[in-house]
Amino acid sequence: MTQQDNNTALRPRLPEWLKVRAPGSPRYIELKNLMREQSLHTVCEEAHCPNIGECWDQGTATFMILGDICTRACLYCAVTTGRPTGIDLQEPARLAKTVKEIGLDYCVITSVNRDELADGGAFIFASCIKKIRQEAPACKVEVLIPDFAGSWPALRKVMDAGPDVLNHNIESVSRVFKKVRPKGDYQMSLELLAKAKEMAPGTVTKSGIIVGMGERQDELLETMADLRRVDCDLLTIGQYLRPSRKHLPIDRFYTPAEFDQLKEAGQAMGFKHVASGPLVRSSYHAGEQHAAAQSATPA
Repeated sequence: MTQQDNNTALRPRLPEWLKVRAPGSPRYIELKNLMREQSLHTVCEEAHCPNIGECWDQGTATFMILGDICTRACLYCAVTTGRPTGIDLQEPARLAKTVKEIGLDYCVITSVNRDELADGGAFIFASCIKKIRQEAPACKVEVLIPDFAGSWPALRKVMDAGPDVLNHNIESVSRVFKKVRPKGDYQMSLELLAKAKEMAPGTVTKSGIIVGMGERQDELLETMADLRRVDCDLLTIGQYLRPSRKHLPIDRFYTPAEFDQLKEAGQAMGFKHVASGPLVRSSYHAGEQHAAAQSATPA
């Protein structure tokens, strides 16, 4: 095998539907500078999101709290793995100030895994929600949380703070799950979504699946059905893109038509909204998804 063949195997040529323009608009630069001024991290940058140019140009971003070092090493994720130190108790206030300055009407907050913390960082999630309510009361808040190692008291802290959307990604099908998320648990993730509904029945719940990691079509449909069985309201489905050579190779690229078929299957199962496409990520057009969920909920 030549070096060129080897590089192609490691980083297969992207189909046309996965190519995006490099970010660099004035609005993008403005937001990037503001994030650095406030010492804030975004998952848009850390996870190499292909939509960063589009979303930031529209003035929306997904904040990543609790630092930028994760205690887990999921095989699809670009976020740095290591041993985090300490927590920043002033981060919620800075985040809320930034949300107010940007003028967001919808905010998404996620985090690295912090397994070394007793509550997995749930207290900081709750503080962020409360601070945003104080600084920008009209802003809707979605939290994309880790599994908190199955600590339901930790989940309770977040739910008691009253997020508009509780998002926790299942990421893959049961058979593939342990391979790509060795420190996670498929059933625990489902139980977390069920517990969230139990603790706050009016909260919209959401999850996401990454395709192209070795799953089969029937397994995808079964995972979607599992999510509906725990009354998950919203679903995102997007293409896996290998961040580096140390990450899981791409099994295959799904076509736009296949994503459309998955969307139709999800809608038939009863999800209030399904965002399915090659470049879809957890927080892509999140405000539109929440609005769709609200309009689908009987008065």
